[in-house]
Amino acid sequence: MPAILDDKLVIAISSRALFDLDESHRVYVEHGLDAFAQYQLQHEDDVLAQGDAFGIVQKLLGLNQFLDRGGVEVILLSRNSADTGLRVFNSIEHYGLGISRAAFCGGESPHRYVSAFGSHLFLSTDEADVADALAHGVAAATLLPSRAAKLDDPIVRIAFDGDAVLFSDEAEQVFQHHGLDAFAASEKTSAREPLRGGPFKPFLSALHGLQHHLSDKSLLRTALVTARSAPAHERVIRTLRDWDIRLDEALFLGGLKKAEFLKAFCADVFFDDQRSHCEGACEHVATGHVPFGVANARV
Repeated sequence: MPAILDDKLVIAISSRALFDLDESHRVYVEHGLDAFAQYQLQHEDDVLAQGDAFGIVQKLLGLNQFLDRGGVEVILLSRNSADTGLRVFNSIEHYGLGISRAAFCGGESPHRYVSAFGSHLFLSTDEADVADALAHGVAAATLLPSRAAKLDDPIVRIAFDGDAVLFSDEAEQVFQHHGLDAFAASEKTSAREPLRGGPFKPFLSALHGLQHHLSDKSLLRTALVTARSAPAHERVIRTLRDWDIRLDEALFLGGLKKAEFLKAFCADVFFDDQRSHCEGACEHVATGHVPFGVANARV
């Protein structure tokens, strides 16, 4: 029988997000594809340094030992050829990562395989690939360079912004076009009308399902970290009830900067649609920019 991944949380990850490939990418940019291929072959046995997504990938895979069914599957997607990509797989083996499936695309964008693998999330450093994945209905984020230290405990902590990430950007459109007072009034009026799902709703739902199968549910924690405050909080709470999804923590910050709260939550990764929020957060946590919704329309 063919293998199926229906019962798993599937994460697709680019090789440049998982490992530090800056030096080999510099060779490609400055000297071309042939020089890049030669460089990778010459350094085939040199272990790659860990990239910005390494910590969250390692911790998510670590949850498999606590699952009585299902599990976490990580898929490697790379613009490398299989030949030049051997260094990547050698590094995966060195670090003991349980990654066995991959697509090496020989210079082409790998985003077209994100849906084919049934991925719930795609993490990359390539903004165009991320935008393409989002356009095809997959939660995706561009990982920003981060100074965050990897957390050694086994608990996976994932934080999300609300509007244009977990939820649609319908409320954000009101704020962007008409201001804060109009946004607050609209959300109060619509408090009992659930928000439509945003690009990360399916990923959150998959995390929620994974959490149910963990032998120790405290090993996976999720948080909403939003600029919303009362009275705009009620619609969010009722929306999550309508979806039958529980978040472990919800922070309604009323416009306060998110970085210190994410640090206090000890987030392994944070997803936000607004670049300015991401740039502040990445000082403390691995951060993915979600180029979705009205806040990115002008970018």
